[in-house]
Amino acid sequence: MDYKAMYEEWLKNPYFDATTKQELESIRDNENEIKERFYADLEFGTAGLRGIIGAGTNRMNVYTVRKATQGLANYILKMGGIGRGVAVAYDSRRMSPEFADEAALCLAANGIKAYVFESLRPTPELSFAVRYLSCIAGINVTASHNPPEYNGYKVYWEDGAQITPPNDTGIMEEVKAVTDYASVKTMEKQEAKEKGLYQTIGEEIDDKYIAELKKQVIHQDSIDAVGSELKIVYTPLHGTGNLPVRRVLKELGFQSVYVVPEQELPDGEFPTVSYPNPEAAEAFTLALKLAKEKDADLVLATDPDADRLGVYVKNAKTGEYISLTGNMSGCLLANYELKERQRINGSLPQDGALIKTIVTSNMATAIAEHYKVRLIEVLTGFKYIGQQILQFETKGVGTYLFGFEESYGCLIGTHARDKDAVVATMALCEAAAYYKTQGKTLWDAMIDMYDQLGYYKEDVTSVTMKGIEGLEKIQTIMNTLREHPPVKVGEYEVLKARDYKKDTIKDLKTGEVVPTGLPSSNVLYYEMTDHAWLCVRPSGTEPKVKFYFGIVGTSLEDANEKSAALGKKVMEMIEKMS
Repeated sequence: MDYKAMYEEWLKNPYFDATTKQELESIRDNENEIKERFYADLEFGTAGLRGIIGAGTNRMNVYTVRKATQGLANYILKMGGIGRGVAVAYDSRRMSPEFADEAALCLAANGIKAYVFESLRPTPELSFAVRYLSCIAGINVTASHNPPEYNGYKVYWEDGAQITPPNDTGIMEEVKAVTDYASVKTMEKQEAKEKGLYQTIGEEIDDKYIAELKKQVIHQDSIDAVGSELKIVYTPLHGTGNLPVRRVLKELGFQSVYVVPEQELPDGEFPTVSYPNPEAAEAFTLALKLAKEKDADLVLATDPDADRLGVYVKNAKTGEYISLTGNMSGCLLANYELKERQRINGSLPQDGALIKTIVTSNMATAIAEHYKVRLIEVLTGFKYIGQQILQFETKGVGTYLFGFEESYGCLIGTHARDKDAVVATMALCEAAAYYKTQGKTLWDAMIDMYDQLGYYKEDVTSVTMKGIEGLEKIQTIMNTLREHPPVKVGEYEVLKARDYKKDTIKDLKTGEVVPTGLPSSNVLYYEMTDHAWLCVRPSGTEPKVKFYFGIVGTSLEDANEKSAALGKKVMEMIEKMS
């Protein structure tokens, strides 16, 4: 059925409600809009669903959410998981509570119990709840840090991590097999509750989750010593982090926590920011204003579903607030966690591992070498870090020490299997307290680490290409680079070209080819001279292609100059291809 026929089908089919039909009637004279909404089904990928809210097969709405959930339910039934239930959480976005209920009631209609949070909760708590409740799966309704017009639907499996092979492909096949929207099962909430198939959860899970976070504290003595002095400015960016972050900091003894009032309350319109992403400087405008008023030591922001943490730290010498990238804050925390656990325990586990994604800073490699622990690289996506933790538990070999990715996410402990900005906030404040007892700031600690391990600098640039034509352009860029890999980028020669889709690492000088050892993924990576690198991958959640790159300098100034020069050459390469 072509997109026009599908559009007309939605208008005449009694299954679709009057509001949906009214919205569709309003675009009858807009051919391009009809095409965008109906040229395909909203893709259920390895990260679940994510798209613009609205009527149509290629939009996030109650019907696409039900369809996805019916596919998930069919897979759970095939796997014999009907008796274990599914945990369901949601964030502060428009339609999030409604989508969560639609998913829960579809599960209930299929005989699968849904444990639904009473109100919005952070992503890592959903991950925790899946394991705590021994569920077969979890659903989190969130579009993370995307603009307000988006929403999404993440699926987790029984280990608490987002779905990975073979479950991801199995669920995708089941979702794709649901072709008739009207065949999807649902039921009334009251009936689901009476049959014990819809259970509201909340406070008990909150208490257990916070208790697990507090177990990760290394230096309570430092918090006790300076917790009243350390000044922290925090913003949840209208999302889910406000209550859990403030609670854990208060219970540990941090007494000077200032929350940005304009961004404290949940609001799916994100009125104070156009892009609720702690990676964006704009997200910190109000927080930095408050920080200067309070003379804060550090400034923190969590994204709407509280799995990413953005950080600014104060340079005591200049009074300037310095932004830490996800690589910088991740390395700072990794170094603190490993250093202090080694010092307190005398050593680290012999089978200890530090895990990072392939696009994350190679400073992680230097940290692992310094502490003599294993460094494991995985594909982009925190679920692959969660997969490694599961393997450690299954095989009984391997101790998880720390895991992080460049996109402002890390996990301390194994209470969750997704990045956790709540525990990261807690740990960073603890580290700030510890260094304060030594007369240092977090920026001082960052410089100490650079001096010891090298001035690693990374950056990422991306090109957004929306719509059908955009997808084609992204594919053209990947095909061009795959067929004609660069031999030089700026002043750096390409030594090896990794193609994760073909599972090859080719030495460009010798021609030798070896496998990557990782699952197939549409990612290209170039190892270059002087420890420089470049990685190209289409985003898994947004209509863009990303170019990650990194260098090592001899000082902050040298690293910044080298990174800027390489970034310029990368942009020139992109322009030639697009």
